[in-house]
Amino acid sequence: MAMKMMKAVSLENELDRPILCPECEGVMVYRGLGEYRCEECGGISYDNYGKVRNYLEKHRGANVGEISDETGVSHKAIREMIKENRFEVIESRAGYIVCEMCGVDIKSGRLCHKCEELYHKQVEEQTRAERKKGKGYADGQTGEEGSKRYTRQR
Repeated sequence: MAMKMMKAVSLENELDRPILCPECEGVMVYRGLGEYRCEECGGISYDNYGKVRNYLEKHRGANVGEISDETGVSHKAIREMIKENRFEVIESRAGYIVCEMCGVDIKSGRLCHKCEELYHKQVEEQTRAERKKGKGYADGQTGEEGSKRYTRQR
């Protein structure tokens, strides 16, 4: 439970989520797509994702440096958003994000399409192999094949 709380706190700091309204100190309520609205005065504020998203809607094709300078969101945070598939790199910006397995240029995420398929196939095969081993309650038990494990004494 404590680990979940720590992850939630670190996520909150990572996104630069507004908690209190800068105008009236009211509670900011999440409305979607990085937007938060104050319960008291109705003021609007944005987390890092909302800031980047709004900037890109108005300035399509902007590079990470421009986005970072105009929104105040760090290069690292923007790169993580791209790896989380929140945004895509346009064609002319090749080489900004590469597949973590084979190194080919990709638009978003962590793996290219081929490596992602390969990764999922390996996970599926590994899961099937573990299921075939028969891990469960009888794991590590020895005895005659097909015999009863427990018998009633009379």
